[in-house]
Amino acid sequence: MARARNVALAALLREVGWSQPQAAAAVARVAAENGARELEAISRSHIAMWVQGTQPSGQAPHILRETLSRRIGRRLTLADLGLEGTSTGKTDNGSDWSVDPLTVLAELGSDDLDMHRRKMLATAVYSAASLALPTASWWAAAPAAAARRPPVSARVVAQTDIDDLRDLTTFYSARDQQRGGASGRSALASHLRDGAVPMLGSRFLTDQLRRDTYSAVAEMTYLAGWMAFDASEHRNAQRYLTLATRIAAEAGDGPLAGHILRALAHQAVDLRHPRRALALADASMDRDRYGQASHRERALLAIVHARALAADGDRAGTLAAISRAERDLSRAANHDAPSRVGFFQEASLAHETACALRDMGKPVDAEIHFQRSVATRRTQQYARTHSVTLGYLGAVQVQRGHLDEACATWNQALDAMAGVQSGRARDVIARMQSDLSPVRQRGGRHVAELDRRARDMLRAIG
Repeated sequence: MARARNVALAALLREVGWSQPQAAAAVARVAAENGARELEAISRSHIAMWVQGTQPSGQAPHILRETLSRRIGRRLTLADLGLEGTSTGKTDNGSDWSVDPLTVLAELGSDDLDMHRRKMLATAVYSAASLALPTASWWAAAPAAAARRPPVSARVVAQTDIDDLRDLTTFYSARDQQRGGASGRSALASHLRDGAVPMLGSRFLTDQLRRDTYSAVAEMTYLAGWMAFDASEHRNAQRYLTLATRIAAEAGDGPLAGHILRALAHQAVDLRHPRRALALADASMDRDRYGQASHRERALLAIVHARALAADGDRAGTLAAISRAERDLSRAANHDAPSRVGFFQEASLAHETACALRDMGKPVDAEIHFQRSVATRRTQQYARTHSVTLGYLGAVQVQRGHLDEACATWNQALDAMAGVQSGRARDVIARMQSDLSPVRQRGGRHVAELDRRARDMLRAIG
């Protein structure tokens, strides 16, 4: 038995890059820092017992971290263990469906609060290959697997804790709609790390309270991902959104899982990965997701499905999905939808429809729907999206040869961007400058003035 334990331990520690004495020393240090005196004199055999039977899998740091977290009673990060700089510790686990989401969420929140790490992660490359979805059996088993997860603290979650988390998510969602995803991200990350993670590791008096807690945490995690997406930090966004999907699955919350898969599909469309976008959008339309959602949320899932179909070149499928979204929204009532889709009104449907038609090569129809979106949106409440819609409208107008109209529209877009901190808004300005480049010399004073405003706004957005 001792020999088997030592073999398992040696395999594990080779992946981490630790010798056995180093492992024991690291455990003792963490134990001392956290007041866990019974662990201070930890031996090699103890570590071997914890990881008995472990095979090399790339998960060594996370097994050690998870074990120690449970012993000590709080979530540790790889940095706590001194593993953040190892080759194994640098593995991007946000897209790995097998890693415990509690520990990954703690890491992501810490990364977002560490400005050095955040800048490094902002340049990480989006990985379409990491978005392969798990099997149907995984989805079915996820709630029961989460219910068996042992708590790491004695805290008992109450309904008021869940309500507080949902209220915070609603607040930051409204801020995102108005100010853009780059605004308020650190504050949200702090709530995730210090509020949401401890709740996931707590005790629950009923399984319904556990499911509601997981849903609330998943929605806040989704919002962190969406804000990162809007800030153009695409790899970070992908990690948050994938993790949020996993937590929603563990909550058994089909509509929320569909909502998050829809966001991943939207990101994949924007980053020009049409096949992956369509697979994600198809998954969001599953009967356990779209089929259980409110009519308003169904409309949102359907129109992003249309965008994925358009990106993939399926014209007939795109038009059918647009019609489905229109029918769903026509049946929606305000009281039957969760707050996360309260924004999805006529203006949002028109915007996404226009994007799908534009991607199908129908600029005239796209312009009509962009104009409709501009005309029906509550501009102050949704300033970020309004500015992006105006930017897209100007791009379609200049594509059709209507330079004066495009310049007027783009000036409105720059007006709407005042106070907005958004990577998508920044991308709109960059596209505007690119579209103006061929006509800059012959466009006259109004083009030169627009170009100057665009440069100033880019500096302001950062």
